[in-house]
Amino acid sequence: MIVGLIALAAGYLIRKYIAEAKIQSAEESAKKIIEDAENKAESIKRESVIEAKEEILKLKNEAEKEQRERRNELQRTERRLIQKEEALDRKLESIEKKEEAISKKQNEINQLHEKINDLYSQQIAELERISALTTDEAKELLLNKVKDEIRHDAAIMIKEIESQAKEEAQKRAREIISCAIQKCAADHVAETTVSVVTLPNDEMKGRIIGREGRNIRALETLTGIDLIIDDTPEAVILSGFDPIRRQVAKIALEKLILDGRIHPARIEEMVEKAQKEVDNIIREEGEKATFDTGIHGLHSDLVKYLGKLYFRTSYGQNVLHHSIEVAHLAGAMAAELGVDIKLTKRAGLLHDIGKSVDQDIEGPHALVGAELAKKYGESPEVVNAIASHHNDVEPQTIEAILVQAADAISAARPGARRETLEAYIKRLEKLEEIANSFAGVEKSYAIQAGREIRIMVKPEAVDDLGVIEMARGISKKIEEELEYPGQIKVNVIRETRAIEYAK
Repeated sequence: MIVGLIALAAGYLIRKYIAEAKIQSAEESAKKIIEDAENKAESIKRESVIEAKEEILKLKNEAEKEQRERRNELQRTERRLIQKEEALDRKLESIEKKEEAISKKQNEINQLHEKINDLYSQQIAELERISALTTDEAKELLLNKVKDEIRHDAAIMIKEIESQAKEEAQKRAREIISCAIQKCAADHVAETTVSVVTLPNDEMKGRIIGREGRNIRALETLTGIDLIIDDTPEAVILSGFDPIRRQVAKIALEKLILDGRIHPARIEEMVEKAQKEVDNIIREEGEKATFDTGIHGLHSDLVKYLGKLYFRTSYGQNVLHHSIEVAHLAGAMAAELGVDIKLTKRAGLLHDIGKSVDQDIEGPHALVGAELAKKYGESPEVVNAIASHHNDVEPQTIEAILVQAADAISAARPGARRETLEAYIKRLEKLEEIANSFAGVEKSYAIQAGREIRIMVKPEAVDDLGVIEMARGISKKIEEELEYPGQIKVNVIRETRAIEYAK
């Protein structure tokens, strides 16, 4: 028991000693940490003060440098202003000196002008004395000498003014005439509005007419085409202005002749089959035209209208073939000029598309075709080229002008269009007759298929001025007395020969 108490007391004393030692050690550590912290804070404080001083010094130096630069700039500006002021002063002095010199020169010029006027008056008086003519008489003499030249120039001016007036006057007339021609080929009705169907024998005519004419009436009613059955052996003539209806009637009649059974019900059936066959031909010809020209993406209705042109002619020229030719010509010219070839060919192919519907719609075929193209989504450039190819509107692009040129080339080339031989010969004879009616004409020749009249005059009877007057007179008389497509060139030639003999 005593031993336990002693041990307990000893343990207590030992723990107390150890605890005191730890406390003393902790206090010493705390003091040391505090001293270290104070030393570190003092060091940081000194470093911060040093950095602040350095920054202040740096800012001060920069401010002084900027101030020096501004002061130098002000000094430079001041020097420039002083130099400009000095230059202005010098210029002002120079201007004042020049003004003085100009004033002196002006006085000298005025004096010279007075002297010149005096000399001019003296020279005029001397010339009048030498020539024994007054000023008015001399003027009259000079006017008489240049009278022929003025007359010649006046003749040229009159011709130019008349040409301009004729162009303006004919422009409206050309629009009206072209609109009428495109709807009805009046000059070639026999060629463009008639089809002939060959019969195996003349007995077939009676079968086509039918009892009391019922067969022929049925055929005419269903097709809208007149059947002419006359004394022509083994032939029936189909007459009508619509080429598609005429083709339908021709195919239907040929099928009826081959079949042999001709009565109203059979006629109706054959007309329906012929209509489908013609529709197929229209579609195939339209697709073939787009393939031949390499133009794709056309609306199906435009392709159909193109196919209809296969049955249209203008002065004997197939309109679809003409359109294809225009597309190729315009594309070739576009390639040479470096413009849009595809657009030009597209407009060239579609330029006469209005002719496929112009019998149903009022207006020039160019404007009708432009409305069709616009309706089916063609570009504004193509629409303008179609509308302007006969100058109904102004062309707005180079492509439109190329389509105009290609259309004229295709229509005017030799062999493109035809007229009856009788009318052609009469026109050439009339041309030469008009030329020969003028005094002084030795010979005249109608050349270039009647597009030019070449006249040889007697040089001793007609002078150079008379040649111009004669050309104008002949052209005016041709316009009054002849009807012709396009224009006729009047070429009057006066040849002068000088012949001498060496002896």
